[in-house]
Amino acid sequence: MEVDFLEFVVPVENNKTLFVWDIQPSLTEAEIYDRLCGVFSSFGPLYLLKLSPNTPLHPSGFSALVKFYSAAQALKAQRHTDGCSLFQSAPLKVRLSSKQTPHFLCDSRRPLSHARCLELANHCLGFNGWTSDIITLKELTNEEEEDGGEGEEGGLRRRLRFGCLLQLSFPRHRQTTRGAAVVEDTFTCTGPDVLLQKRCFLQKRVREKALVQAFTTVLLILLGHGKVMVEVRQTSDQCVPEQTEGVLQINSPVSVNQFSRSDFDPDEDEGEDEEWNLTVS
Repeated sequence: MEVDFLEFVVPVENNKTLFVWDIQPSLTEAEIYDRLCGVFSSFGPLYLLKLSPNTPLHPSGFSALVKFYSAAQALKAQRHTDGCSLFQSAPLKVRLSSKQTPHFLCDSRRPLSHARCLELANHCLGFNGWTSDIITLKELTNEEEEDGGEGEEGGLRRRLRFGCLLQLSFPRHRQTTRGAAVVEDTFTCTGPDVLLQKRCFLQKRVREKALVQAFTTVLLILLGHGKVMVEVRQTSDQCVPEQTEGVLQINSPVSVNQFSRSDFDPDEDEGEDEEWNLTVS
């Protein structure tokens, strides 16, 4: 049985990238993009599809770069599309990337953006396959940071800081994980409307950032018969109330953030060492 693995990180490996050549200009660029997206997304979710016109020294037409989240899905797509005409009269040439990835990118684990996380989770698990719940969302601005000097436009310089603790759940798999984030911004406050807009923006941003952090602990295991398993990695970076004495340590540009112990679930298990919890749906 085939088994495939998907993580919520930006795919950088060569074996997840396809190059497509000999695309004829018989359709508009937008139509070709839609056709390519339809063909390759049938093999699995795509991280990127980029269509480019050929250089002047080559025959008129296009080439494309297609990046999958999964190496197995990329290989399957290459084998089933190379040499096929698909949406045009001439066959396409489809190859796996042979470009050497720089060493510093090989070990990179850059998280997906918030929108990409939602897209990948919904594609693999369905819209009802996961939920997120805010445990706490607090303003962490210190009193001495409330008012600053005069700004460029005559208003006062203000600094706002918000923290969020969020729980990500997969009910059918009986798995949960948590994510925490802190965001801050310094700006010129010219009126109450500006302050309100900035508060709303930072609250939205910190929720999204906490959700992204939670998704980085999730591994999706795709089985050959179409079922999905969810595995959650518990690490010491996650929120452990028994180990926090009035503060929450968060892996972010702000190193120490003031969350009270009462904001967390007192029954949460400790997780000193990294371990994976696995449930089959």
